[in-house]
Amino acid sequence: EGEMATLTSLASNPNPNKSFEVLPNPGDSLSSLSFSPKSNLLVATSWDNQVRCWEIGNGNSQPKASISHDQPVLCSAWKDDGTTVFSGGCDKQVKMWPLLSGGQAQTVAMHDAPVKEVAWISQMNLLVSGSWDKTLRYWDTRQPNPAHVQQLPDRCYALAVNYPLMIVGTADRNIVIFNLQNPQTEFKRIQSPLKYQTRCVAAFPDQQGFLVGSIEGRVGVHHIDDSQQSKNFTFKCHREGNDIFSVNSLNFHPVHHTFATAGSDGAFNFWDKDSKQRLKAFSMHFF
Repeated sequence: EGEMATLTSLASNPNPNKSFEVLPNPGDSLSSLSFSPKSNLLVATSWDNQVRCWEIGNGNSQPKASISHDQPVLCSAWKDDGTTVFSGGCDKQVKMWPLLSGGQAQTVAMHDAPVKEVAWISQMNLLVSGSWDKTLRYWDTRQPNPAHVQQLPDRCYALAVNYPLMIVGTADRNIVIFNLQNPQTEFKRIQSPLKYQTRCVAAFPDQQGFLVGSIEGRVGVHHIDDSQQSKNFTFKCHREGNDIFSVNSLNFHPVHHTFATAGSDGAFNFWDKDSKQRLKAFSMHFF
């Protein structure tokens, strides 16, 4: 009876969260999403070499502008003032797009292999890019050469900044922790608490630790201070029976400090790490 009631309510309101599709769709798989810190502008990068921007309103979206790379685009980030978007990808470069002024995109960073991650560090007025060439590079966007090149133990797969904390996940399950007040020295290097390849990382809002997600449908909650290690744990997610899906994205809520996971099963969930509870589950299958 309870199941029937649920089905009936779904039939009468198949979209209780008032979700809507952002149109037009990119022509290939999405690789990153970035909301402007200052407005309702959403940027998406995709494997069809495009960086697209929409304005998100009440229940609808308005396409605004787009730029092209020469190869698939893998990552994006906004400048803190909301004027500019950075995008990096398989053409081994990062483009700076002054979106609000309608200016032309220009190349501001170069690597020797695809650029997998990019972040703007407002406190340093620098861009950081992480690549499969096993380096992090810091850029003053007015200069052609990097301000600093940091060697990584392996290819960069994931990166998160919550100044002064920066977390970098690489191939071979390395996680490198940096204090950006001293960015030329690794603060700490650990092996991922997860047994499989790192897919994404997120820094705690209080900077005491980080989350790491893997291709094996699992998330690790990890504290940096050795005295807090008893608080560390991992949990399974994005699994259906024997089917196991990758955790593709991790993001903290800026106020409540709960977090979201998004998986290759087409679902996203909200969690509270402190009470160790799943707060809400959403499936995208109705689109």
